Amino acid sequence: MKIEIWSDVVCPFCYIGKRHLEKALSNFEYKEEVEIIWKSFLLNPNQHLEPETDLNVYQYLAQKKGISVDESIAMHENVVTMAKNAGLTYNFDHAKVSSSLDAHCLLQYAKEKGLGSELKEALFRGYFTDGLKLSNQDELLKIAEGTGLNPVEAKAAFTEDVYQQKVQADIEEAQQIGVRGVPFFVLNRKYAVSGAHPAEFILETIQKAYAEAIA
Repeated sequence: MKIEIWSDVVCPFCYIGKRHLEKALSNFEYKEEVEIIWKSFLLNPNQHLEPETDLNVYQYLAQKKGISVDESIAMHENVVTMAKNAGLTYNFDHAKVSSSLDAHCLLQYAKEKGLGSELKEALFRGYFTDGLKLSNQDELLKIAEGTGLNPVEAKAAFTEDVYQQKVQADIEEAQQIGVRGVPFFVLNRKYAVSGAHPAEFILETIQKAYAEAIA
């Protein structure tokens, strides 16, 4: 069976959702038959057109949502707790606001090389835990090398239009099927799970989709 996942590498709930999915699959008897396909989604599709900002993540969200910085900090603290419960470490004090477009282009390249899931994990960790700037192509290529990609060849992700076209195709597909927020999981093109639901709920949906697929 196939599980397609629309997500953004700067979306905190997407990393949490990835961990919940992994926990669900660890309890799924036929996990070896599951193919994970990562799809691109941009929380801020125009961010790569905007000038670089010196705002930290707290200030940036406050400005974007029209709330106070204190309210933004409180929201982030709640997410940190959610991440910790999923076994993740979020360091928002070190996170750098940036466009994720190039990261998604690199992910499209990695998928061709069979390393999509490995790079997805490394990009999440780079942003949320290590405080790397994902709009910095040099940083991205270091992350790519760490997952087994050739960093010289991987530059094609930024220079060849086909990878940005693939990102855009994923985004357009998300619009067609009604994706309003991420993470968004589609199982065998029949069942959908929106949001970072608990692993138990995801497992139930996987089991249902699998049972129907083999019936």
